[in-house]
Amino acid sequence: MARLLGGESVRQVAAALDVAPSSVVKWSQRLRATGSCAPAGTGGHPPRKIAGGHEAWLLERITEPFTLRGLVVELAERGLKVDYRTVWAFVRRTGYSFKKRPNSPRSRTAPT
Repeated sequence: MARLLGGESVRQVAAALDVAPSSVVKWSQRLRATGSCAPAGTGGHPPRKIAGGHEAWLLERITEPFTLRGLVVELAERGLKVDYRTVWAFVRRTGYSFKKRPNSPRSRTAPT
């Protein structure tokens, strides 16, 4: 980047470094935006939405009967807007489940 700041053109710097001119342009844009030419971080997972106080509340709440859609509504009332899939992943990760109906006995086979 010192070459660009020294007055060389983008194409001259690209030829000297044996890279595409678009790379030099992107590096200079990154330098202006962030103050560094270093590449940005890559990968990783976004932080979980259900954390902290909401997580503690939800862990206690799911000890009683629940539906996932009901938990979504209750979390929204507490100020945390999440979707059905987020709540499902949380409940599954913690190992809890709730069946609306108990298992019914097997049907009898007709006498032969």
